[in-house]
Amino acid sequence: MSKAQRTGIYPGTFDPVTFGHIDIIKRALTLVDKLVVGVAVNAGKGPLFGLDERVELVNHCVAPLAINGKKIEVRSFDSLLMHFAMSVGAQVIIRGLRAVSDFEYEFQMAGMNTRLNPDVETVFLMASEHHQFIASRFVKEIAMLGGDVSSFVPAEVVTRLARHVGPARGPASKKKP
Repeated sequence: MSKAQRTGIYPGTFDPVTFGHIDIIKRALTLVDKLVVGVAVNAGKGPLFGLDERVELVNHCVAPLAINGKKIEVRSFDSLLMHFAMSVGAQVIIRGLRAVSDFEYEFQMAGMNTRLNPDVETVFLMASEHHQFIASRFVKEIAMLGGDVSSFVPAEVVTRLARHVGPARGPASKKKP
């Protein structure tokens, strides 16, 4: 008799995907057999990257992680998270926490989701100490002001950010005489 496949969902806007997101994805793969990374439309946040580009970037960044029989699927969604979770057969929602301020919001969201569907469990993963301070909004702000974000996001994201906001103008990008 084979064990049922455990499917998890890691939802977010991923505008842009960061090393913090990738860390949570790697760790989530130890908990589930299949992980669906759900890229939310979330127009209310005014994303810098369009939905298709965010999906493409996440796909690019997670492709090397699908090892040891673990499956990763990246899909966009524009619905209630619980409806999306049900549509992909998820039993677990993975959420990353960086700070106490994240917990308050996520705790309330988990409670609402449980009321909507008590069969889907929410699991919180603490950001690793190297990634606790990384937030997509900070990455975008640093990039828009010409700073170097290469220690926060994969190289492909740095390239795409430069297309949207211009190249870094910080000390690392200055030419030496």
